[in-house]
Amino acid sequence: MIVGVGVDLVDIARFERAVRRTPALIPRLFAPGERELPAHSLAARFAAKEALVKAVGHSTGFGWQDMEVVSDAEGNPSFRIGGGLATLADRLGIRSFHLSMTHDAGVACAFVVAERSAA
Repeated sequence: MIVGVGVDLVDIARFERAVRRTPALIPRLFAPGERELPAHSLAARFAAKEALVKAVGHSTGFGWQDMEVVSDAEGNPSFRIGGGLATLADRLGIRSFHLSMTHDAGVACAFVVAERSAA
């Protein structure tokens, strides 16, 4: 059963300017395993995190470090969640987050579906 969906779009050039202006955004927004990626990949991951917030309906009680975008051996993205987000997901009965990301023509986009297991 779907609990929520979220989508977000990030202008990559604007994201790059923000990071150049405020380098402290990188450690604030991204887990250590994400930080060395190129700007277009970071923009897509930021969009993914924003989309996840929309899928759960709010951002109260968890932070950016509670959600990390990881890829499997084939390059398929997913979330590794922890902290307050894991607690919220458990409370909402969310058992999985489905993630799709893309970047093209200067924008990065992500789509997230939060799913509860059938009861």
